[in-house]
Amino acid sequence: MSDTAVKHYIEELHRLQESLPGDKLSLIREAAMGQFQARGFPTTRQENWKYTDVKPIARSAFGIAEAKPATGYEKQLEHARLSGLDSHELVFINGRFSVEHSRSQDLPQGVVLEDMSSAVNNHSMLVDSVMSNTTLNDQSNPFNILNTAFIHDGVLIHVPDDCSIDKPINLIYLSGYSDNEFSAHPRNLIFLGSGARLTVIENYVGAKDRQYFINTVTDAVLSSNAALTHYKLQQESVESYHIGNFNIYQDRDSQVNSHSISLGGALVRNDIKVQLDAEGAGVLLNGLYMANGKQHIDNHTLINHLQQHTTSEEHYRGVLNDRGRGVFNGKVVVHKDAQKTDAAQSNANLLLSDQAEIDTKPELEIYADDVKCSHGSTVGQLDKDMMFYLRSRAIDEATAKSILTYAFAEEVIKRIEIEQIRHYLEYQVIGRLPDAELIKEFTHE
Repeated sequence: MSDTAVKHYIEELHRLQESLPGDKLSLIREAAMGQFQARGFPTTRQENWKYTDVKPIARSAFGIAEAKPATGYEKQLEHARLSGLDSHELVFINGRFSVEHSRSQDLPQGVVLEDMSSAVNNHSMLVDSVMSNTTLNDQSNPFNILNTAFIHDGVLIHVPDDCSIDKPINLIYLSGYSDNEFSAHPRNLIFLGSGARLTVIENYVGAKDRQYFINTVTDAVLSSNAALTHYKLQQESVESYHIGNFNIYQDRDSQVNSHSISLGGALVRNDIKVQLDAEGAGVLLNGLYMANGKQHIDNHTLINHLQQHTTSEEHYRGVLNDRGRGVFNGKVVVHKDAQKTDAAQSNANLLLSDQAEIDTKPELEIYADDVKCSHGSTVGQLDKDMMFYLRSRAIDEATAKSILTYAFAEEVIKRIEIEQIRHYLEYQVIGRLPDAELIKEFTHE
């Protein structure tokens, strides 16, 4: 099956070769497809994919998304615009950039904000510098490689030295509004100059009960003293597949705050890879995943402390209900030159049914002797004492469970600084719980 699936994507690349943008990228695409052909799709025999079987993706043989008229997305687009948020917006429908729905103005001088299909021609040197950067690109991840082979849409963001973009950039990906099943491979490239400041939102929303495959990669390069706040809000169709890679390279005294929220998708895998390559670099990874029905959501993170005086903080929480399954693998590697590293990691999981499942594996590899590191994970059910307290206040069992579940998830949401995003997620999380209207009243009194 794997050979057949790989052959399908080779044929798709050859079919689309002439229509893909950026002539200079053709060699990179061919090289990536050669790597993908050699590796194939990952299997559960590989340690990093032990608990996540991607055969449903491989055997579906999705065609590559093509630019076609779409309808039925208007309501979802309005929700994804996050009511009340003043932002620059780039909108993608079924994997393709929509000029008519995108809006950005009053960008500071020197800032580049451009859809990828245009950027590969207009800023080819900048794009090539990332595509050929083996340190940033994960050559061991087949989905990262497959994305490179089909690079077409997505966004290029370049913020020059000492420049701050006051308004967030909201990248809205609307999928499933097509008569055919399809795959899309968005590539987002973010470059921050020395002292630059930026907030980016990646918002993935899907049409109800539609099947498709989104394979997205975001690469971020931060120069000294730069700061990036990154939000990934994933609410794909519960019939869809979503694979996401976020590769981060940080220079001296740079800071990344990453917030990853996974609510949708039948099969979801998020990989975050961080390189802290200079003194003073720091990263915060904040994540929430909620799996209902038969959803499968996998989060893998890898933080490399390469130099001294670097910091990392990681907080992930999972809520698993019905036959939902979660996977968390968080690995922190402290290299021999990374003295005075400060790294903390935690993963807490709440199981709401007897059939829900979580596989959690926090890891620490330490090759330096003067460090401060901690990690841990918990798996449990709702607090019986708190349940008793709420029931004694005449709150029925289902509502009491919902209140406590929301309180558990809120520990992640409350770290989000942008009010409109925080409120949006509060209502999305509450909407997944029984007695949603009562919970809204209770939590917003």
